[in-house]
Amino acid sequence: MHLIIPYASSTSEGCQNALPALQLPHLKKLLARLAPSPPDAGDAHSLTPPHERALACALGLPVTDGQIPWAALQARQPANLTQQDGAWAFVTLCHWQVNTNHMVVSHLPLPDISAAESDALLAAIRPYFEEDGIALYPDAPGRWLAQGEVFANLASAAPDRVLCRNLDDWMPTCAAAAPLRRLQNEMQMLLYTHPLYDARTARGLVAANSFWISGTGRLPAGYQPPDASAQPTVVNTLRDAALAENWPAWTQAWHAMDAQHIQPLLQAANVGTPVHITLCGERSSQTWHNGPMSARQKIKSFFGLQPLSQLLEKL
Repeated sequence: MHLIIPYASSTSEGCQNALPALQLPHLKKLLARLAPSPPDAGDAHSLTPPHERALACALGLPVTDGQIPWAALQARQPANLTQQDGAWAFVTLCHWQVNTNHMVVSHLPLPDISAAESDALLAAIRPYFEEDGIALYPDAPGRWLAQGEVFANLASAAPDRVLCRNLDDWMPTCAAAAPLRRLQNEMQMLLYTHPLYDARTARGLVAANSFWISGTGRLPAGYQPPDASAQPTVVNTLRDAALAENWPAWTQAWHAMDAQHIQPLLQAANVGTPVHITLCGERSSQTWHNGPMSARQKIKSFFGLQPLSQLLEKL
């Protein structure tokens, strides 16, 4: 059993102020009986957030910043008719909001988009991508799988890094991204003039006016994912509140997770079942497991861990 928990902490001042009020008795007991692995230290400006790095490691994928091949892995899924090798990316519809002196992605992915709307927009933009040697395939409403050599060595920021942040800090600027920046400009005009833009706006819905590229790269030769039973579970309960910087809601979500997800993990650890838990912040992550403990770790376990607030604020 392996739980990966994104947004267990944040660099936000509001989160740091909320940490001391967290009451997580099951997590505290669980960490006291587990051995920590060395932390995966990073920074808040990496293209790939810590929870994606942790999941990639657990799945045996290469961990290169901005180039974890999530789309190539998705293309291999039985539900997709593509199942081809090569370089892939996700193309996700989103809404860019113009502020006083910069732009932000206010919605990524686009909310409340139907499969029919997604298919209509795919039909409209597909010829433009094909002119640049990029094939598009449906994946989920508002998100498509894109195949093309341009994605082979292209680093891209994860959607969680981009949402509600200044786009200038995250746009790819390398020479390989030039055709994609041009496509983005062309598609902004096409999406703005597409009938669905006015139709969604008239219904009070957010309309697509651009797209974001992520999950770029190709799978290693011969890659096989671990068995389903060995794959971790990513619990995204804290994500929405953290991205919205709603720290009271984030605190409530943590308390609920402690009862609903951490308590069963503690019970499993108590009967000797192998368990892992990975706590992820915006910069770093750390995993604990019930493997053999060193003498120092046993002493720490006996006398108690450092306060959870101090542990989490380091992530």
